[in-house]
Amino acid sequence: MTPQEVDPKQKLAHLKELEKGGLTANPGDRIDESMSIEEKAQQVAVDAPDITGDHITVPTYFVVDTPEGEKKALHHVKDAEEISDMIRMARLDENGNQVWR
Repeated sequence: MTPQEVDPKQKLAHLKELEKGGLTANPGDRIDESMSIEEKAQQVAVDAPDITGDHITVPTYFVVDTPEGEKKALHHVKDAEEISDMIRMARLDENGNQVWR
């Protein structure tokens, strides 16, 4: 996801939440189990410049295809270990096809 792809409505909602103060987490890090996988795939946790001035965009969820063929939304903080496991398990062959170990 690029900074240009971030939904302006989501960005404004984040700014409003931050202005209220008292947040213990980035608004984009919040987990909402009522969201569909498609909605989770569009949620952005971070959309801001970093200390070097580069613009960073981090999705809240990484949507992955499991070995069983189903889609699963993994939260970038809560499910970090599972994301790492998925990366280690999924490999691409010489034709770019996903091969599971």
